[in-house]
Parts: sequence; C-alpha cells; structure tokens
Amino acid sequence: MMSRLYSGSSRPAIWAGIALAMLMAGCQQNPPAEKAAAVEERNVNAGAGQQPPGTTSSGVTGSTAQGNPLKDPRSPLSKRNVFFDFDSYTVKDDYKPLIDAHGKYLQANRSAKMTIQGNCDERGSREYNIALGQRRADAVKRMMLLDGATDQQIETVSFGKEKPRNPGHDEGAWAENRRDDFVYAGE
Repeated sequence: MMSRLYSGSSRPAIWAGIALAMLMAGCQQNPPAEKAAAVEERNVNAGAGQQPPGTTSSGVTGSTAQGNPLKDPRSPLSKRNVFFDFDSYTVKDDYKPLIDAHGKYLQANRSAKMTIQGNCDERGSREYNIALGQRRADAVKRMMLLDGATDQQIETVSFGKEKPRNPGHDEGAWAENRRDDFVYAGE
C-alpha cells in the first residue's frame, strides 16, 4: 500500500497522505505556557517545608544549610572512618548508615569529591596489605555509588600498612589500623 502512495499514477493518494499528516500534526497541542508554569510552581511549593528542621537536602540530620555538615560533630558526616575485621573487606552493619549518609551527601552535592583511603594492620606482606586496603576502599565506594554518588566523585587508594593510626603491636592497635578513611577535597 505504501508503494501506491508514492507512485506517479495515484495523485489523490499523495494528497490524502499529506492531508492525514497535516491533521495529525494539528492534533498535537502543547499546553499554554501559563498552565505549565502553574504546574511547576505547585511542584516547587508542594515540597517546601516538608523536610524536618535540621535536615539537609541529602537527608542527613544535624546540620542545616547555614553550617557545614561535614564539620558538624552532631552530623554523621563528621565521622570519617569505617573499621574492618582481620583479613576482611566486608563492611560491618554498624557502618552502613555512615556510608549511606556520605553517599547521599555526595548525591546532593555533585561538586563534592572525596578519597577513600584503605588501610591495614601490620600483619601480612606489603603487597597483600596494599591489595586488601584497595578491596576495602572499593567495597565502600560501591556502597556509596548505590546511594547516588558518582564514580567521578570518589577516588580510592590503598596505603596498606604504611599509614598506621596506632603504632602499637597488639590487637587494640591492629583494630584501629584496619580501616578506611574518608578525605573530602579541600579539607
């Protein structure tokens, strides 16, 4: 049937096709600009005032737009460490809310950038600890990406056992050294 529309012997079919196209184009109407603006205004006003006081746009409680939630000691964003069990890069349930808060902060603040520094205790070879520290940092990064942060906002690096927090040689010191540190750009 389409071949008949374009053949030279059926000019009425061409005119009918053009008329149909014009009719279809005429049926598509854009809403008047006034109505579109009214809908937009309603959406903006509908969300106003619905956040609890002291909650940032990232959903993190404890700081408002006037202060820096990264430095507010009442905010979970002021906490910058995730600790791991021996020879593990599995994130403990205790640290998931902290990681979620940082991921949501990054989602709400697209210009913010951070480095996750993976660290290990002194046990194990240098090479093994560098690899384990990297797996720890990457595990936390994956969780933050699930919360809306972007790959461009988070860099991961491993220091292995080269940057201990506690220089001791016992379980207490080792537990402090098995960690990820969050460092935001510009701090």
